[in-house]
Amino acid sequence: MTFRTRLLTAFGVVVLIPLLVFGLGIRMEMARRITGEYERRVNALVNVINGDLARETDRIGGRLAAMKTALRDDYRYRGFVLRGENREYVLDYAGEAMRLAGLDFLQLQDDDGRIVSSGHFRNEFDRLGSPVRATTLVRAATAEGTFLALVTSDSFSLSGKPFRLVGGATVDSTFLARLARDPELGVQLALPDDSLPSADSARLVVGEIALPYVDATDGPGRVERARIEVTRSTALLTALQRNVNLWFVVAVLVAALAALLLAGWLSTRISTPVEQGMREMERRAAVGDLARQVNHDVKNGLAPLRNVFRHLIQVARDEPGQLPQVFTERQGTVESSINYLETLAANYAKLSPQSERKATDVNAVVLETVAGSSGVKTQLADGLPTVSADALVLRRIIENLVSNAVDSLDGKSGAVAVKTEKGRGIVRLIVSDTGRGMTKAELDKAFDDFYTTKTGGTGLGLSIVRRLVLDSNGALKVETEPGQGSKFIVELPAQ
Repeated sequence: MTFRTRLLTAFGVVVLIPLLVFGLGIRMEMARRITGEYERRVNALVNVINGDLARETDRIGGRLAAMKTALRDDYRYRGFVLRGENREYVLDYAGEAMRLAGLDFLQLQDDDGRIVSSGHFRNEFDRLGSPVRATTLVRAATAEGTFLALVTSDSFSLSGKPFRLVGGATVDSTFLARLARDPELGVQLALPDDSLPSADSARLVVGEIALPYVDATDGPGRVERARIEVTRSTALLTALQRNVNLWFVVAVLVAALAALLLAGWLSTRISTPVEQGMREMERRAAVGDLARQVNHDVKNGLAPLRNVFRHLIQVARDEPGQLPQVFTERQGTVESSINYLETLAANYAKLSPQSERKATDVNAVVLETVAGSSGVKTQLADGLPTVSADALVLRRIIENLVSNAVDSLDGKSGAVAVKTEKGRGIVRLIVSDTGRGMTKAELDKAFDDFYTTKTGGTGLGLSIVRRLVLDSNGALKVETEPGQGSKFIVELPAQ
């Protein structure tokens, strides 16, 4: 982003922030006034609904009280209680009594809670009934399906034996419509099992009445919590917000246009010398980045030479007679590292080197690269096809990955391995270690330029690896766990 663009952005922010604060203030005041009005109306409707539920409960309770009196005087029911007679009569009793009382739900339960007679579903006989002691919403079963009922209960005793009458009325869309007295407010049910359709997304819940809820379709069920919710339409608020937003957008556009004109005039006056200074700073930063990358690559090339000369010094000290033979064995590593540094120097001399892609044996490059690295194990696949890549580029990839793997061991015992595999149309190069591994946060930054977790590290190794792999039309994957090590997988297209 240029300095002129930054200047334009700054002026835009200075103008837009006051407008946004003004718009938010309007919205908050509008919401406060509308909310206050609706709270008053919602509270009134909640009180009305509570009154309607109380009246419906009293109506059901009156029917149950009348049934209780009739049962005490019913000699056939008394015969059933005392001697087990008139079973068929008792089974059908609740159905006839429910119809005469104008109820939709009726159970006669004994002192164990077992159903003696059921009006809405005759086959419920001898099952455990719903545990209702107060006004409750019950989902009940019938031969045709299930329904929801507002239920209450009453108890009585006959010949010293306690019984309970549980009765109620159907709760459906008609019942809920009777509760909604305000034309702008609606009423809906929210059940734990979500068996009813969800609320209209254009309506907002503004009040609720909690009721016990029991799902008795497959047994007595357990007591849960249901809600009768009061809702309101968001259409009015949406219309007001639409008008405010329209004028808000107009004001923003006018202010933005004025800010752009003013910022453009100012930028022509003051941006030119500032941009020149910024370009000079960026040039120096780029030179510094290049210097760090050159330093990183040269250190990678010098590492095998350092290892060879340390080995030769050790042999000269401990076994001087073996020095010529060891030098001959390590001569290839010295020459390979020198060739690498010479090629690297030639490429940097061109500033923008073009890689020389040709048929390259991955196994051969691996062996050549790790020849001077002690403690690195190799597992190379037989019959590996060649890849179209620059051997120098491939070596830089391997050297950086192996160097990182060795560093991850932190000088402790562990293993570093280089493995090759043949895939479908690809050659897979895997560098793994048993070092400290990386967290997800570290992995997210691992390939960023100059990000490092090592003391004295440049933070360029993995960044260079990723760029070189992509330049070779390859793919780079990482598998890592903190404390378990890391595995870097390079996939290159096979020829």
